[in-house]
Amino acid sequence: MPDQTMKPPTKYGVVLFPGFQALDVFGPLDVLNNMSRMTPLEFVTLAATRDPVSTKVDAPGRIGQSVVPTHTFDECPPDLEVLLVPGGLGARDDAITAPIVEFLKRIFPNLRYLLTVCTGSAIVAQSGLLDGKRATSNKMSWEWVVSQGPAVNWVRRARWVVDGNIWTSSGVSAGIDLMFAFIADQYGEERAKRLADIAEYVRNPSASDDPFA
Repeated sequence: MPDQTMKPPTKYGVVLFPGFQALDVFGPLDVLNNMSRMTPLEFVTLAATRDPVSTKVDAPGRIGQSVVPTHTFDECPPDLEVLLVPGGLGARDDAITAPIVEFLKRIFPNLRYLLTVCTGSAIVAQSGLLDGKRATSNKMSWEWVVSQGPAVNWVRRARWVVDGNIWTSSGVSAGIDLMFAFIADQYGEERAKRLADIAEYVRNPSASDDPFA
C-alpha cells in the first residue's frame, strides 16, 4: 500500500544505454504518457552523455532507434522521485553498465522508488542495491542475471516483485504490467484500469502469474 502521508510521485526518469530494449522503456513510458493527460508529470531521460542513445547493437542486419537524453547522469535533477532501469543486450557489457552502476549507488538514497524491467535488475544487482532483497528478471536470461547478484533473493516465478521501494519485473513486456501495478498502488486501481482501457491492453493482474517461468 502507498504511504498515505505522501502524495503520489510526479517526477519520473529513465536510464538509457546503448543496446537498451525498446519495449522495456517505451511500454511503461506510454502508460506514463497517457497518465500525464490526467495528472501533470515531469520526465527526464538520463544517460552517460547527451549523445543519442540507440537500441541497436553492432551486428549485421540489425536495426534500432535512437533517443536523445535530456540529462547526463551528473545532471540528474535532485528531486527525481522514480527511476526506471531497462534491460537489453547492452546490459551485458561492463563498459556500458559501469557508469550506470555508479549513478545508481549515488542517486538511490534520494529516490522514492526504483523500478526495473527485464535484465535491468541485473544492472541494479551489480550495484549491491538488491542484496538481501527479493527480485525477478527475464527468464530467458535467468542464469546470467542470477550470477550478477548472488546475494539477491531471486524469485523465478514472478511477473513482478516488490520489496520495499524497489520494483522489479520479468522480461520485456512484463514492464507494462509492472507499471500498471505501480500506478494502481500509487494512484488507485481505477486509474490503472482506465489507463489500460485507453491502451486496449489486457493486464496481468497477478504478480506471481508468470507463464514464462
